[in-house]
Amino acid sequence: MEEKKMTIGDIAQTLGVSKTTVSRAMSGKGRIGEETRKKVLDYIAEHNYSPNVIAKGLAQSKTYNIGMVLPGDYNVAELPFFQKCMLGISREASARGYDVLISMVTKEDISQLERAVANRKIDGVILTRTLTEDASIRCLKENDVPFVAIGSTADDEVVQIDNDHLRACRELTGKILEQGVRKLALIGGDGNLIVTADRLRGFQEAVADSRKKEKGAGKAEAEGAGKASEKAHVETEAPVWLNVEDSREVEEIVGQLADGSVECIVSMDDYLCGLVLNALQRRQIAVPEQMKAASFYDSTLLESRMIPVTSIRFDVEELGKKACGLLMRILDGEEVERRTLLGYELCMRRSTQ
Repeated sequence: MEEKKMTIGDIAQTLGVSKTTVSRAMSGKGRIGEETRKKVLDYIAEHNYSPNVIAKGLAQSKTYNIGMVLPGDYNVAELPFFQKCMLGISREASARGYDVLISMVTKEDISQLERAVANRKIDGVILTRTLTEDASIRCLKENDVPFVAIGSTADDEVVQIDNDHLRACRELTGKILEQGVRKLALIGGDGNLIVTADRLRGFQEAVADSRKKEKGAGKAEAEGAGKASEKAHVETEAPVWLNVEDSREVEEIVGQLADGSVECIVSMDDYLCGLVLNALQRRQIAVPEQMKAASFYDSTLLESRMIPVTSIRFDVEELGKKACGLLMRILDGEEVERRTLLGYELCMRRSTQ
């Protein structure tokens, strides 16, 4: 069996230093104490470590290009997000004297990214989407390429920046419940995306929290009155549909919910919310009188609807700008925070009144 090749990351972990420190010791460039440099070089000599061409090239030279990795399987409704993200990244990169190269990847094919890395075309990378099983992250780590992930990941070695989706979705769901809605349903997209998992968790936590509060209130009321409370309560299990992709699936779901079993349909993004609103309109179900609707992602499409939609607004351009700023700091040899969460704005509109 072939022995696993040692990487800069392995050396850094063993010696308790950063990968940047190891790279500086190898290249002879940058600020580093002589004692630390000697410790790194002695370890390398002792273990016969030979850096791969990619890592060595990145340590000794700069291309002044950064890579931006886009999902090749995005849908049309997601395009505005990536456009705004790209705008923030491009403006920050340009201000630092860098150009941006685009690589398209899918869950099954990351060959464009692999070529950019193998040909040493980039100094670092920004990933614009994270998956539960992420081949792009694995590739970049194996080749010691500095990178920042827009989105969350369970890998605590990855520098990641994201909007606080979990808290935002929990807060919005809680606000809807506080307005007297008791029966909710949730429709979401790709279950392999970490953002989907975060939004689902926020929704479920809000429903569970509301249920606990009402149980406590019901118990106190029953003790005071000597009988069980008749107060309306949140459904313990709110129905959830994931991996929903098109209008046909949404039509079927809305058809199932049109019997009055649900008071509010929450969608994980503006695209799905638009499909829900269209399906309700075709069935002549009035919003918000007969069915309320909300989205975990805001857009001008939702704001400008005949009935403006309750949703969550994130500053995507700022997200891209800060992600690029983090990568620039890494390329300058700075230590950066591993996880950054940005804020959000709740937009309570007519669709849930």
